[in-house]
Amino acid sequence: MYIPFSIVDKLQKINEDIQPNQLKYHNKRVLVSKEFTFDAAHHLHFYEGKCKNLHGHTYTVIFGISGFVNEIGLMIDFGDIKEIWKQKIEVHLDHRYLNETLPPMNTTAENMVVWIYERMEEELQASEQFQAQGARVEFVRLFETPTSYAEVRREWMIGE
Repeated sequence: MYIPFSIVDKLQKINEDIQPNQLKYHNKRVLVSKEFTFDAAHHLHFYEGKCKNLHGHTYTVIFGISGFVNEIGLMIDFGDIKEIWKQKIEVHLDHRYLNETLPPMNTTAENMVVWIYERMEEELQASEQFQAQGARVEFVRLFETPTSYAEVRREWMIGE
């Protein structure tokens, strides 16, 4: 179906064209996703292959965060996710030697994705604002290459 292009005739105004109580459309849980990249070096212990040597990757991490919208229809601002990422997680990862900056672990994508999940979940739970929205991490996907990733999901982290 073709909808012709049109220029907005009148900018919608609060209390005139829409009421504040109409901004929140639903009471359903929704998921938002935000993606980041970082560059880092690492090597693996007790591994026979190229990755036993010091090398680097451009990693991509994708967060899936769910919760309930507030009175204006917003669950979490993408800028808030970015702030948590920049201040609490990325500082340990970007342009770093991961074997040195992460807790003692083999710096596999499988170990790292759980550490990243735990950091984001910890920050969401520490915030009254995010707790009020029921915000929680549903999944984290960590790409080590464009075609290879490790993933952790909330249901796998609960009770295991």
